[in-house]
Amino acid sequence: MKFTSTRSTLAVDTLPAILRGLAPDGGLFVPSTAPAATVGDWSSLANAERAALGAFFDDVPETVREDAIRNLLAKFPADDPIPLVDADGFKILELFHGPTGAFKDVALSVLPVFMTAAAQGKRVLILTATSGDTGSAAMAGFANVPGVEIAVFFPHTGTSRIQKLQMTTPSAPNVHGIAIRGNFDDAQAAVKRIFADPQIRAEAEAAGITLSSANSINIGRLVPQVAYYLHAAAKVGGTFDVVVPSGNFGNILAAYYAKRLGAPIRKFVCASNVNDVLTRFIATGTYDPGPTFTVTNSPSMDIRKSSNVERLLWAVNDGDGAAVKKLMDDFAATGRYSLSPAATAKLQADFVGAFATPEETEAEMRLLHDHCGYIVDPHTAVATAVARKLGYPKDGLPCVVAATATPYKFPETCLRAFGTDILTNPPASFVAMEKAPITQKQVVDVDGIDAAVRALF
Repeated sequence: MKFTSTRSTLAVDTLPAILRGLAPDGGLFVPSTAPAATVGDWSSLANAERAALGAFFDDVPETVREDAIRNLLAKFPADDPIPLVDADGFKILELFHGPTGAFKDVALSVLPVFMTAAAQGKRVLILTATSGDTGSAAMAGFANVPGVEIAVFFPHTGTSRIQKLQMTTPSAPNVHGIAIRGNFDDAQAAVKRIFADPQIRAEAEAAGITLSSANSINIGRLVPQVAYYLHAAAKVGGTFDVVVPSGNFGNILAAYYAKRLGAPIRKFVCASNVNDVLTRFIATGTYDPGPTFTVTNSPSMDIRKSSNVERLLWAVNDGDGAAVKKLMDDFAATGRYSLSPAATAKLQADFVGAFATPEETEAEMRLLHDHCGYIVDPHTAVATAVARKLGYPKDGLPCVVAATATPYKFPETCLRAFGTDILTNPPASFVAMEKAPITQKQVVDVDGIDAAVRALF
């Protein structure tokens, strides 16, 4: 498989695309051709990963792909690492049983193996922006990986207390958690600008360092998530709709790619919080973040500039990189862009969206618990609340909801939602973290991110 930029005809092999992270022209790497649909046994997570990695990363040696799967299974030792649980008419796909309690743990158990293979002994500095969950999963995934350092930039205010502890207590010498006085969009914009800055890249290369990313802008982070939905398809056994709480749009895009591989998904339901740019984009074909950013009780979705939408733009524009570049140039110049009527129709044929307010989110948490005793985190509650608003499940088809985090990451929201502490069995790692010393203490302004990165050269 060759990977091309969303903004040009550049084409590279898989491992160089993973190592680079972001294309030189500022675009995101996408598969240059649609992978062939695969029919196989997706009944285990390992087999689902073999299908996804084999379809998209077929030029990576099979030994490397198998090493990546072994590394994943070592961190997900349960017989059923991502259970599909029935709750109040929904099928909840629990993606949070990894080391940091977030759906990103699967991909960030795979990515370090590919990154090491791609680096071929070179030093790598990974720069990652996070709204809460990617950072902790990336720090855990890359801790003590030889030849790799990782700097995670996260909002100084806006994450949950547990999320912040996960990024401020790691002690591995190669991980750096750096708080910023700003939001996720600020951090993501800075990281993407640094990747595109030839001067900073030249300075890094002079120091013997290659810059890369562990965000879902990196195709090596995105593709392993495709396996979630192949595995879900095997468990459901027929056509289904999927609902994904979405911030940076990577997880729902993975479901979209899974459909290309043969997963029988009818509709992709994009669930947002009141930072509802994705809802409005799907409804109108116009991407306009607007002037208002809101800190909510679903902080990992407090995002208004969703990077992975660019990959979807490439798809609905039939792989026309020039058309995508024009849209992104419009966005840079005016802060918004609009799809053509044809591209909008393609978007709306597959996707539907809605949003839930913080109050609706907590009410949904109570409703699920009252109806069936099931406890969800606020992000998953956004998804089930949106599904109810839109009438899912519908037409007799199962509705699979991606549960993206454990509720134990959000004890304050759970306490407020339920009025009492019902989180009675926290993961042992969370208990230990409460007593761990704070090791990552750096806080910078947004305009200090460049200097923080250069200090790691």
